[in-house]
Amino acid sequence: MGATGMVGAAGTAAGAVEVGRRRWWALAATSLAMLAVGLDGTVLSVALPRLAGDLEATASDLQWFSSSYLLFLAAAMLPMGLLGDRLGHKRVLVASLSLFALSSAGCAYATTPGWFIAARSVLGVAGAGIVVMALSALTVLFPVEERPRAVGVWSAANFLALPLGPLLGGWMLTHLWWGWVFLINVPVALVGVMVVSVLVPGAGSRARPASEAAVGGRSRPDSVGVLLSTGGLACVTLGLIRAGEYGWDDAWAWGSIGGGLVLLAAFGRYEHRLGCRPGAQPLLDLRVFASRSYTWGVVLIGIAVFANIGVLFTMPQYFQAVRGTDAMGSGARLLPIIGGLVIGAVPADRVARVLGAKVAVAVGFVLMAAGLLMGGATGAGSSTWFVASWMGLSGAGMGLAMATSTSAALSEVSEGRSGVEAAVLQAANKVGAPFGSAILGSVSLTGYRDRLRVPDLSAADLYTARSGVFGGAEVAGRVGSAPMSASVRGAFVHGMDLALLVSGGVAVLGLIVALVFMPGAGQGRRGRRGVGDRLSGSRPVGVDG
Repeated sequence: MGATGMVGAAGTAAGAVEVGRRRWWALAATSLAMLAVGLDGTVLSVALPRLAGDLEATASDLQWFSSSYLLFLAAAMLPMGLLGDRLGHKRVLVASLSLFALSSAGCAYATTPGWFIAARSVLGVAGAGIVVMALSALTVLFPVEERPRAVGVWSAANFLALPLGPLLGGWMLTHLWWGWVFLINVPVALVGVMVVSVLVPGAGSRARPASEAAVGGRSRPDSVGVLLSTGGLACVTLGLIRAGEYGWDDAWAWGSIGGGLVLLAAFGRYEHRLGCRPGAQPLLDLRVFASRSYTWGVVLIGIAVFANIGVLFTMPQYFQAVRGTDAMGSGARLLPIIGGLVIGAVPADRVARVLGAKVAVAVGFVLMAAGLLMGGATGAGSSTWFVASWMGLSGAGMGLAMATSTSAALSEVSEGRSGVEAAVLQAANKVGAPFGSAILGSVSLTGYRDRLRVPDLSAADLYTARSGVFGGAEVAGRVGSAPMSASVRGAFVHGMDLALLVSGGVAVLGLIVALVFMPGAGQGRRGRRGVGDRLSGSRPVGVDG
């Protein structure tokens, strides 16, 4: 090779290294943005008592402080995916980060409950844009062989919000004005805007769908599909939130869930019929579900979130009400599960390369089930090491299962629809959380009430005591009954153990689904190529991208 050729090869190699560095820095930026969204979801629980006093909020207002964010976060997933596919993922991500910063400031300076709820609703829409665009950006930033590792890093970064929210929020509420709990998101989001603007490529982030090219222009947006999907996800999420608050015998909860499922069924039927029309551009091309990797990857993500939400739902209450820690101490004691999540998620690509995605997901659910079933034996006096060990084990399983399932699904995402198809993955994640909280919360509360033993109390005190462990502890302290206080703690631990055993059973279900339905090596892509691409002409990133 001549000198010129060697210089050219060296320049090409140096350019490839530089591009690789920029990719990973861009991943760090999107992970930072996701961390801001996660922090906002976890920090509110610590701030609620202060908000109740300063904003003169009622119990209903406090419920909506949390519910409005979750509701708009879930409902805006698919519309934000559509905007990203049409306008460009980078553009929508930057706009969402900017809106997130503005609405966070709106929360901080709210003076009435209505103002705060409105700001939280806008924050949910912005959060939906961030989480969907951040995930779909991985299909632009990373080739298929590097994407599993990127997903592992991205997942691990997201999980850090779980303990950081209570830790950071608890410290701020102790030393600073409560508005800083929300203002902390502003610099994080603005840094994200700057880094994404510089490092995330604009070219290629908006692929023109084949149907648009065929007709020589842009197809009209699927407004009916947007309305049906948004309404369906909103109703289901609202019903699940209400069931978690008022129980499964609440008629409004069932009505909302049922209405949402009807709307989602109508959405599926409408999208199928629209997809059969020549030149039509449905919001969601249902042919993507011909890929077993995508379909069962989405399902398994929802199952994993459902299973592990039992830990996140019950353990902070256990640490505070039974072990007597504060919010910061509770956050610190969640670190083992976060450490496990990182340990499972970061090397998930290497585990999948050695074992195959199917076996790797199955191993993840085995670890998760083992940890959760161990957790079902936790008592009021269990050692810190025992609790930390089973939490770490379940976290490692969740990290491995979720990172591998996400990578398997993303490998089948098509170039022109990565926004919408990533939104489906995130919708499964966000709906799985309130669904798991409602189911497991009901199991935990039923177990608590069955074991609770109280002295003669007024009707109001009895109602408060039966509402949950914090209500029971409050009544026991007010009436000065040590036996009732012990009964409250023991009853809660009994209900918590039942919820963790149910969570372990859900993880076993995930194991069975993975073994039966996840495709072996090469099977998922053949399904996508044989159906989706043959009919639409689009190229899946995981095959040819």
